[in-house]
Amino acid sequence: MANPLRGEVIKLYKNLLYLGREYPQGAAYFRGRLKSAFMKNRDVTDPEKVKQLLARGDFVIKELEALYFLRKYRAMKKRVKRKIAQRLKQSG
Repeated sequence: MANPLRGEVIKLYKNLLYLGREYPQGAAYFRGRLKSAFMKNRDVTDPEKVKQLLARGDFVIKELEALYFLRKYRAMKKRVKRKIAQRLKQSG
């Protein structure tokens, strides 16, 4: 790995590790997959290839954030539907 990009790689790993805490299949599953992905590419020294991998990591972060947002939205929608059904039942 190129020295100038080392800090960015570590930052990406930490961000992904943080986001993986809420992964639907569990934090341990996510941590294992994350570690294996980083270990698979640990010998990459070409700066352009490292930048491509960093871009892919940023994409994964955006996908995880979208997944978590959607999950929260669905939970909120389910709660609202339940409240509406209770109110209709009480009034009708």
